[in-house]
Amino acid sequence: QVQLVESGGGLVQAGGSLRLSCAASGRTFSLDVMGWFRQAPGKEREFVAGVGWSGGAPYYRDSMKGRFTISRDNAKSTVYLQMNTLKVEDTAVYYCAARSRTGPVATPGLYDYWGQGTQVTVSS
Repeated sequence: QVQLVESGGGLVQAGGSLRLSCAASGRTFSLDVMGWFRQAPGKEREFVAGVGWSGGAPYYRDSMKGRFTISRDNAKSTVYLQMNTLKVEDTAVYYCAARSRTGPVATPGLYDYWGQGTQVTVSS
C-alpha cells in the first residue's frame, strides 16, 4: 500500500507564500499521478494541481494557474505545491492524493490514496 504525509501548512497573510510537501512511502512504484486538492468549510473538495511521475506538463485549476506551482522529486518520492500571492479565498484544508489509474486529473474519485490534510489559513 501507499501512505501519504503532508506538511507545510500554516497561517499566512494575504500576498504571502507557503510551500506544501507530500512524502509518499510504501509501494510508490505503482503510482502514475500525484496531485493536490483542497476543501474549504461548507464547500466540496476541489482539484488544485496534478503531475505525472513519468513526465508531462502539470495541470492546474484556472484560478490557481500562475500563482501555484506543482513539482516532484522522484528520488525522494515527494511532491510539492508552491503557493504564491495567496488570497483569503485560498483558505482550506489541502490534501495530497495519488493514483495508479488514468482518467480526468480533476476527479477526486479516481485517486486511490489520500493524506491526512494540512490546514492553510490566509488572513487579510
